[in-house]
Amino acid sequence: MTVRNLDYLLKPSSIAVIGASRRPNTIGAVLARNLFHARFKGPIMPVNPHEQAIEGVLTYPSVTALPLVPDLAILCTPAETVPGLIAELGARGTKAAVIISAGFGDADGQALRDKALVAARPHLMRLLGPNSLGLIVPGLGLNASFAHVAPNRGEIALVAQSGAVITAMIDWAATRNIGFSHLISIGDTADVDFGDLIDHLANEPDVRAILLYAEAVVHARKFMSAARAAARQKPVIVIKAGRSAEAARAAATHTGALVGTDAVYSAAFRRAGVLRVNDLGELFDAVQTLSIGAMAAFGRAGAGRLAILTNGGGIGVLATDALIADGGRLAELAPETTAALDQVLPKLWSRENPIDIISDAPAKRYADALEILMKDRSIDAILAINCPTAIGDSFWAAEAVAETYAKLPRHSRTPLLTCWLGDGAQAESRRLFAAHHIPTYTTPNSAVRGFMHLVRHARNQDLLMQTPPSVPDSFEIDPERARALIDDALRDGRDWLTEFEAKQVIAAYGIPVVATHRAADPDAAADAARSLGGPVALKISSPDLTHKSAIGGVVLDLGEPEQVGAEATRMRERIAVLEPDARIDGFTVQEMVRGADQHELVVGMTEDRLFGPVLMFGLGGTGVEVTDDRALALPPLNLMLAHDLMARTRVWRLLQGVHGRPAVATDAIADVLLKLSQLVIDFPEIVELDINPLVADPNRVIALDARVRVAIPTAPGARRLAIRPYPKNLEEIARLPDGTPFLLRPVRPEDEPGLQALFERMTPEDIRLRFFAPKKHLSHYAAARLTQIDYDREMGLVAVALDRDADGQPATSHGPLRGIVRIAADPDNQHAEFAVMVQSDFTGHGLGTLLMRKILDHARSRGIGEVTGQVLRENTGMLKLAKSLGFRRRPSTDDPGVVEVALGIADR
Repeated sequence: MTVRNLDYLLKPSSIAVIGASRRPNTIGAVLARNLFHARFKGPIMPVNPHEQAIEGVLTYPSVTALPLVPDLAILCTPAETVPGLIAELGARGTKAAVIISAGFGDADGQALRDKALVAARPHLMRLLGPNSLGLIVPGLGLNASFAHVAPNRGEIALVAQSGAVITAMIDWAATRNIGFSHLISIGDTADVDFGDLIDHLANEPDVRAILLYAEAVVHARKFMSAARAAARQKPVIVIKAGRSAEAARAAATHTGALVGTDAVYSAAFRRAGVLRVNDLGELFDAVQTLSIGAMAAFGRAGAGRLAILTNGGGIGVLATDALIADGGRLAELAPETTAALDQVLPKLWSRENPIDIISDAPAKRYADALEILMKDRSIDAILAINCPTAIGDSFWAAEAVAETYAKLPRHSRTPLLTCWLGDGAQAESRRLFAAHHIPTYTTPNSAVRGFMHLVRHARNQDLLMQTPPSVPDSFEIDPERARALIDDALRDGRDWLTEFEAKQVIAAYGIPVVATHRAADPDAAADAARSLGGPVALKISSPDLTHKSAIGGVVLDLGEPEQVGAEATRMRERIAVLEPDARIDGFTVQEMVRGADQHELVVGMTEDRLFGPVLMFGLGGTGVEVTDDRALALPPLNLMLAHDLMARTRVWRLLQGVHGRPAVATDAIADVLLKLSQLVIDFPEIVELDINPLVADPNRVIALDARVRVAIPTAPGARRLAIRPYPKNLEEIARLPDGTPFLLRPVRPEDEPGLQALFERMTPEDIRLRFFAPKKHLSHYAAARLTQIDYDREMGLVAVALDRDADGQPATSHGPLRGIVRIAADPDNQHAEFAVMVQSDFTGHGLGTLLMRKILDHARSRGIGEVTGQVLRENTGMLKLAKSLGFRRRPSTDDPGVVEVALGIADR
């Protein structure tokens, strides 16, 4: 399940409290008190056979005695009673329950948990918990929790696996005038999980930001789909517990040894556009930052340029250190800004950023300087700092800053953060800032950290919405060749491919590989060296030895063939002593690849038990574990994501060229990453792989060594990925009734320019009919939303014009887009909405009909129940098309000028 029936959980009209109590200091008593005193407008019905009334309300002896069916039930009874109560409530028609009860952790508890799920399932009843603190929705007057204090109402939703985190957050926020839209304790996530709640909260207009405290994610693909969709609409911030407890698992390849579950979580969060914080203090800072009215200015913070306004030079330096260490940078003041500041500040002011306005700064000096800085477009945010002195009144300075900021029009406000240093003396100033919804921090470090939350969120948004450059429709690959090698290893009962086989597999996917020969014995090794010419590298070949260098199984720079043969003999003898049980297949001989401007890199893949395949890039060579310079990403990749992966390593700066050394061919490295991503998608049998070293120079990249571990797959290729890859199987060549051929294929992110060009070829009237209003241009944001889709929930098909070859047959091309059709399904796959757009001079030729039939076929294959669309009443052409396809018309409840067309397809 996903969002189905969550409205009964989060927007109930009636509530039953099973286990409510009058006994002091019990969960049942606290729950009842919180519920009855939160001003919930609907009926609250306590259930307890041993009480006559609770909180002055008549108590019912059992679920069957309730006078009406509760939307939501709160259970705080012993664990062994829960399955039976769920069955009774489900039979009555209750659609959601919060299980406060604990005691589901051991084997007996797990059995009770499973029984509760079985009892709920026939009634589509949603369960929150068990072991939950409860849930609070201040806007509804709903406090179904045993929290110690009621939170303020606000626009931030907090979803946590820990009740203690929720109560700590409530307590912390209360003194800062920060409120919440929802506080939800999901407990042990028997049913309702993060993915479900993110989906629901993303579509709640009263929720401006979503915070998560996660100890584990249960369903990776559901979480990724929900988080990616939500992060496009509002900030999603997560603190993931268990970092130190989840050490990197032991593995035979460098990639596997370097990848730990926590690092994979970080990669997943980044791919989803989610901002990760590391501790509760940072989460509190994030809440502080998100609570401000300047949220709309997030996008401007992406460059990370901060102006620091302070009356203490030393404190400004500390703030600068924290900023640079965290990846931000000081804004360079525009000349006109410096000139304007000269007019209002003392001659001794710093004349650069940080803007030191001198320790005796009065309130007016703060106000004048802040007003000038707000006009500088090269500044992404301003941090105002005050150090208390006996000369300038800190509270007056705070008043001046708050009033100056409040006077500015919202659209011209640069995000403002404040840090009034000190404790008791500054409490009144902090309350003032909180009242004006200006984030305030106790130290420069925490203030800078708050700013960097803005920066990272803006960068995540950019990454979600950037358009990748185009790549060829397909690589020159030979999957049959790779398949044969992998199947041979599995048939032989081998986990590891030999080095030669591994190189053949990656070469089959177009990854450049150094010339390598196999040799059965020393004499054959000498012959191989003779045929290669020049210096060679000699390696032992064994399915049992994956780290050959550590035992003397690799010798480099061998010149003469006789030298190679002699070294092969010594190597075989050496390995026989060190690894007597290892099977020796012979040797590999490969040409030496040397150059002054080379860099040794490593790329690889491992299988995470939750998120599936994970790709890795970093500094390679024999010291790969020591340097610990690598970054992770989830497949599938495109060129933009490949470059982002590389840019997150320290070696990336070296690859750009430093100290007179030329830059290497980074596009070629990105190409290798894309090919590796496709190889991993196509072959679920590959569970670990690394290429180390992958040598890169200004002209090329080439793999010198490769290792591949295989296993019988436990799930089909695409299903094991956390993000569904491009569905190439949906590509086909189709023809219009007049014979005009088109390539129909799923839309890709790199189609954005083509879609904008299609828009420009449409008539103004067709645009109005499609978008329900005149529209001159299709913005980057709008085009990105149409082309960057989650194939697990959405589908878009484009019609690409095809050229014809000499025989008049359609030839694949990167022709212009002539049309696009798109459906977006709800998380439960019950309902999907369609939209279609066809180039104006192709309307009436059957292209719209072709696109609609294909997208309905796809909806049918996905088991979607109903497809609907909104059509302007005067759009007679679209209404006629919909009727021909079997859609029925029904009036729109929102706009009399709009007709809704609907088609039930699950059983057609």
